[in-house]
Amino acid sequence: MTLTILVLILSVPVGGMLVAFVDKKDNDQIIKLMLAFSGGFLLSLAFIHFIPELYEHSTVKIGIYILIGFLVQLLLEFFSGGIEHGHVHSVKGAKIPIALVIALSLHAFLEGIPLGTQLAGAEIATTHHHEGGSGLLMGILLHRIPVAIALTTVLFASKISREKVWFTLGIFALTTPIGLLIGWNSVGVFDFDFNIILAIVVGMFLHISTTIIFETSENHKFNFIKLLAIIGGAGLAFLIH
Repeated sequence: MTLTILVLILSVPVGGMLVAFVDKKDNDQIIKLMLAFSGGFLLSLAFIHFIPELYEHSTVKIGIYILIGFLVQLLLEFFSGGIEHGHVHSVKGAKIPIALVIALSLHAFLEGIPLGTQLAGAEIATTHHHEGGSGLLMGILLHRIPVAIALTTVLFASKISREKVWFTLGIFALTTPIGLLIGWNSVGVFDFDFNIILAIVVGMFLHISTTIIFETSENHKFNFIKLLAIIGGAGLAFLIH
């Protein structure tokens, strides 16, 4: 678990350093291609693995919670401005975009809870098929890095000090590990079907991935490279057992 937490934390400064040391135009391309790849991966992961396994292992009406997750993500994007799927907007004035950071952090926190329950060995969907929650972890990481790049871009554009930029990124980096630790320590303590939270996260994944795929091409023009990235992401999820 320690290694998982470390990887989750480091994924954010990796994205931040790409912004600091790579040309902005190249950053934009990196974000778009990584988002396209992660969009294909998350969508494939949801339909091929998570949704069938949720219905197999849960006794609740899991579709309701998937829909709730979809709507929760829709609500969060009113505050984040759609940064999760590549919409990078400048912020007026030298200030930290609090609403954006809170929305991203809440999303990241929720992702961590089912990951923690899987690592703790809870009897939830995907535990039996994906030892240690590897599929969920990969999905989180593949999306986390481009989001970190986009967030760092917004923070630097807001004209706040570098110290505040890295402090904000540090807070964001801790949100998924905090969710993971809460999920880990909740197993065996609460009589709760953790598939519900996983279903909410899957609903959020569905919203993000479909939006990424539908918006991945500028002016809806065909882009072969991005299509390959989407297919590559979907293929990787298909290969996970």
